[in-house]
Amino acid sequence: MEWRYPVLNYEEMLGRLCVLSGPSGFETHVTRAAAELLRPLVDEVHTTRLGSVVGVRRRGRENAPRLLLDAHLDEIGFIVTGHDEGFLRFAPLGGVDPRMLPDREVVILTDPPIHGVVACLPPHVQTAGDMDKSLPVKDLYIDVGLSREEAEKRVPVGTPATYRGGCAPLGEDLLCGKALDDRAGFAVLLDVLERLKDKPLDVDLYVLGSTQEETHSSGAITAAYEIAPDRCVAVDVTHGDSPDASKNETFKLGGGPVIGVGPNCARSLSGRLKELAAELDMPVQIEVMSGSSGTNAWPIQVSREGVATAVVSIPERYMHTPVEVVNQTDLENTAALLAAFVESLGEEEAAC
Repeated sequence: MEWRYPVLNYEEMLGRLCVLSGPSGFETHVTRAAAELLRPLVDEVHTTRLGSVVGVRRRGRENAPRLLLDAHLDEIGFIVTGHDEGFLRFAPLGGVDPRMLPDREVVILTDPPIHGVVACLPPHVQTAGDMDKSLPVKDLYIDVGLSREEAEKRVPVGTPATYRGGCAPLGEDLLCGKALDDRAGFAVLLDVLERLKDKPLDVDLYVLGSTQEETHSSGAITAAYEIAPDRCVAVDVTHGDSPDASKNETFKLGGGPVIGVGPNCARSLSGRLKELAAELDMPVQIEVMSGSSGTNAWPIQVSREGVATAVVSIPERYMHTPVEVVNQTDLENTAALLAAFVESLGEEEAAC
C-alpha cells in the first residue's frame, strides 16, 4: 500500500478551523464550518440534536456494516458568571489550567465578539509568595474595557469565551495553536476522506465531528446511539514529549500515530491497526490504557448493545493551553493509517 504522499494542507486547514471559537456546548461556528468541509467528500451531511456534525459515505448496499470515525470539535473555554465594576467573573468549560490564565487574551462570544484580557497584577506589586503560586479561577477576572453598565448590557451572564488565537507553523514540521485538541483529529478525518475518494468500500463510513467532549462527551454519546455503528475509531490527542514531562507518560512528536491498548480498545481493531502499520512500514507508538481512555471511545464503546472501539491518538504538547503543538507528519501518517484501515475492511470482516 502506498501512503507516503501529502494530501491535505494541514497548515491551511487548521488555520481555518482553530481560529474559530467553539467552547464545549457553544460549537455552532465550528460545526457549521465542519459541515461545509465534509459536504464535497461524502454523500450526505446532517447535524444531530446536540449539534454534532455527521458525514456519511454510503457503500450503496442496504444494511451495509457501519464504521464510525470520531473526532471532537469543541475546545476548552469559559463562561461568564457575574460582573464586578465592569470586570467579568467566569468559570471554566472543560479542563482549564488556571496557571495559563493571567494576562491571556480571550474572545467573548457576544454578537459581535469582543476582545478581553484576563486581569493580572504586575510583578512590581506582588510579594515573593504571590509570584510562586497560581490563583484559582474564582479569584480571576476578565477585563473587557467597559464600564459596569456597558459590561452588564453587552456581556450577560452565561456568555461563553475562548482563548484568542489560531494556528501557525512552529519551526519546520510543527503547528502551534489553540483547539488542536481535537481539530487536528478532525482535519485527519478530512484527509482520510480525501485519500478514499473514488475507492470502493465495503462499509458505510460515518465521520463524526462531535460536540461537548471536553465536558461530558454528550455529542458523541447521542450521535453513536443514532448511528448504531458496528465499529468505531475515536481519534484524539495524547500527551506529547517535552523536557519537563515524564518519558514514561508521553509520546514522541514525529514518532507516529499512537494506538491505544486496554479495556477501552477492542483487541481485534488495535491488532489490525498495528498489522497495517507494519505492512505500510509506518512508525507507530503504543499507549497502554488501563482504564478509561479519556476520549469519546469510553462512552461509544457501551452505546446500545456495545460497539467494538479503537483509539488512535496524535501526540500533542501543552494540551489544554492556547499553544498546543503537533507534528504535521504525525497527522499525515494517522490519516494514511486510518484510510488503509477503512479500505482493508472486507464485507465479512466488517460485519463480524
